[in-house]
Amino acid sequence: MKVVVDNNLCEANAVCMRLAPDIFKVDDNDVLHIMQEHLPETDRARVGEAVRRCPRQALSIVED
Repeated sequence: MKVVVDNNLCEANAVCMRLAPDIFKVDDNDVLHIMQEHLPETDRARVGEAVRRCPRQALSIVED
């Protein structure tokens, strides 16, 4: 599983970072970074919650 960000939609609200700070990071320039490219299945619930709660729907999960 992998999470991807659409940088054209992302406003760096950091909702995802608050839910999973080890996976998402908003830098000082308000750019969202995905800290882990491939995620274990055990992170699906947290990442899924971050995807659902993204105000701009800029995140998605893809199977790899």
